[in-house]
Amino acid sequence: MRPDYRRGMTRIAVLGAGKIGEALLAGLLAAGRSASDLIFTERHPERAADLTTRLGVEAADITAAVTKADVVVVAVKPQDIAPVLAELGAALRPGTLVVSLCAGLPTALFEGGLPAGTPVVRVMPNTPMLVGEAMSAVSAGAHATDEHLAVAEEMLGAVGRVVRVPESQQDAVTALSGSGPAYFFFLVEAMIDAGILLGLPRSVAADLIVQSAFGAARMLRDSDDHPVILREAVTSPAGTTIAAIRELERHGVRAALIAAIEAARDRSVELGRSMQRD
Repeated sequence: MRPDYRRGMTRIAVLGAGKIGEALLAGLLAAGRSASDLIFTERHPERAADLTTRLGVEAADITAAVTKADVVVVAVKPQDIAPVLAELGAALRPGTLVVSLCAGLPTALFEGGLPAGTPVVRVMPNTPMLVGEAMSAVSAGAHATDEHLAVAEEMLGAVGRVVRVPESQQDAVTALSGSGPAYFFFLVEAMIDAGILLGLPRSVAADLIVQSAFGAARMLRDSDDHPVILREAVTSPAGTTIAAIRELERHGVRAALIAAIEAARDRSVELGRSMQRD
């Protein structure tokens, strides 16, 4: 029987209940999804039992989870995909939508190991999913339609914002927003260290920077102004900010950041190719 996505008559199986898998389950429950509409797999029995206790969602093995689901979310580590894909392919019902949250893995990899015609949607989320503020990019595989993309978007909308991109752009997305939170954490870490160098207690420096980062992010998201406009509003002539900006430019921070993101993109491409070879 073909799942009726339009009516929301779907049961979602999450294969892999690590941090991202758990965050998705919790977000779906918070958005009003019934626990009976969800099922998950987890290879560590103690963690599976804990999640069932806390979330009220049933745990099962891959075969049992997949045969009961209309949408299967694959949230395992990329290096663990081979055995999962083998079990998934053997149990998958015709018409079931497969949504991959596996970084770097192309839809063709899934399509090659699943029954012919299986719709696959590739997603690059990021760790702010843990606090309901993910940025997820979705791409359609060869057999996925706009309807399938809409199902994935609705599901991921429970844990943040979603954008559609061609799959050819997913490696760039991985480098920019998938790895992006780490760049911000790195910058905040450096700024806290600067505060300590200037004589502030670590706790005070952390409070100052974290709240400043939070406020700046809200301004970026809620304002229609370009980041340059927002930065210039803080940059007075001959003031402290322009002195700091001059040092950042002198040390090549902008060029280093661009190079870093390019390196992340290249690594994402390499990981995808290596998994296809394997």
